[in-house]
Amino acid sequence: MKLGIENRNKVYALAVLGVIALWMLGRELWPSSPAAAPATGPTAATAAKPGMRRSASGKMVPVVEPRLDPTLDLNLLSQSEEIKYAGNGRNIFVAGSVAVIDRPKGNGTTDRKVAVYTPPAIPQPPPITLKFFGFANRPGETKKVFLSQGEDVFVAAEGDIVDRRYRVLHISPTAVDVEDVLNNNRQSLPLTQG
Repeated sequence: MKLGIENRNKVYALAVLGVIALWMLGRELWPSSPAAAPATGPTAATAAKPGMRRSASGKMVPVVEPRLDPTLDLNLLSQSEEIKYAGNGRNIFVAGSVAVIDRPKGNGTTDRKVAVYTPPAIPQPPPITLKFFGFANRPGETKKVFLSQGEDVFVAAEGDIVDRRYRVLHISPTAVDVEDVLNNNRQSLPLTQG
C-alpha cells in the first residue's frame, strides 16, 4: 500500500505551504501588539473647543453625552424650560382663526400651452386594379370568373389568389368581392362589358 510519500519534493512543498497557512491564521485570530494600533490624537475641530458641536442652524452647542443614570438632571430640565414657543398666531381651538387663502388666478399649471400631438393620417391603401369582365361556367364545376389587369387575364374561383396579391372572396352575378392581401383592403369589382 502506498502512502503518497514517494515524491519527497511534493511532501516538502506541502509542509511549507501548511506552515505558511498556520502562520496567516494565527496572525488573523490573535490581536496585534498595541504598538501597531494607530495613534488617536485630537483633531483641529475638537481641539479648539472640547465638548462643543455645531447644530443644524450653525450655532455651537455643548455636547450632551448619553447617560445610564436615571436620576433627574436639573440643568437639562432648566434648559428645556427656557424654550418659549411663539407659534404662528393661529388658534386651532377657534373656528375663525384659519388663515384666508386667496383664490388662484389660473388653473395651477405653469407650462405654456403645448400643441396637442395629432398622429399623421393613415394613408389609404391603393385601389385594386383588377377588372371583372366575365364568367367561366361549366356544369358540375364551381363558378369561376375572368379578371384582367392590363394585358394579363386570370381565371379564378372563390378563395383563389390572383397575381400573388388578390384573393377572390365572393362571386355574385353582378360583382366580385376581392381582397388585397398585402394591404388588407377589400373592394367590390362590378361586371364591366367591353
